[in-house]
Amino acid sequence: MKALYLLAGLSLTALASHAQTTGPLVVAADGSGQFRTVQAAIDAAPNQADKPVIIQLQPGTYREKVTVPTLKTHLVLRGTNAARTVITYSDHVGLPGITTPSSYSVLVQANDFTAENVTFENAAGYTAGQAVALNVEGDRAIFRHCRLVGNQDVLLLATGGSRQYYQDCYIEGTTDFIFGASTGVFDHCVIKSKKNSFVTAASTPPGQPYGFVFMDCKLLADTTLAKKVYLGRPWRPQAQVVYLRCELGGHIVPAGWDNWKNAENEKTAYYAEYKSVGPGAKPAARVPWSHQLTAQEAKKYTLKQIFAGKEAWEPKH
Repeated sequence: MKALYLLAGLSLTALASHAQTTGPLVVAADGSGQFRTVQAAIDAAPNQADKPVIIQLQPGTYREKVTVPTLKTHLVLRGTNAARTVITYSDHVGLPGITTPSSYSVLVQANDFTAENVTFENAAGYTAGQAVALNVEGDRAIFRHCRLVGNQDVLLLATGGSRQYYQDCYIEGTTDFIFGASTGVFDHCVIKSKKNSFVTAASTPPGQPYGFVFMDCKLLADTTLAKKVYLGRPWRPQAQVVYLRCELGGHIVPAGWDNWKNAENEKTAYYAEYKSVGPGAKPAARVPWSHQLTAQEAKKYTLKQIFAGKEAWEPKH
């Protein structure tokens, strides 16, 4: 009889464990969910999951500095409305012990992370300097219908070899607000500049086939503050940035690209466009060391090829 009770207890425990790993973990700032904070739900998620673990965020503002540690694989952070579901913090360079990478509001170290319908914000302010909203180190990261909001250095695609996919996202900032070493694809995203400055600052490592690729994106500006904006400048010499079929506002300067006050970068950085449209699309006026792709050259920019890596990965559209 004791053995039967023991087996029954073990079965219940197994069922409970299974439910915990497959059912959503609900976060609500007002206390109506299982957790009040995003971090508490992440901490409660199983380690090294091999299937998606859903964390459902109820609408609200979550004022916390969040880390998704390496062991928390396959997490899905899901809101219902990005504008009403906000994770925000206000760290920035200049505060004690804070560097650009550690100024993040949200840090993703785990592989196979997904976020949907969530705003990632750094609220440090327009004049605060470097203040990262989202720092992604893990591989195979997906962001859909998300908002990335801040000023300088908003989105850090931190790690060489990391592959990141941003679909139907809104990203706004001032200077170098999309920057880093990873391979990142921005698919049908809206990119808004809020200052006369630079959209990207890639630090693509030598030998990495792809850096940042913008597909069918729309580049907008706060027209009172951003009238002269460059598509990118090289944070590291081998920076790679390509814009495919993007709509460029009139705030994009005719030259298009900047060498970061170092002519040597012109020999190593790879900056290119294919079929840009809009008032900012002026191929004849671009710096001579940039490229206008042919249709044949543009064919190599598919998700399958960009994200090939050592292990094949192709996020679903």
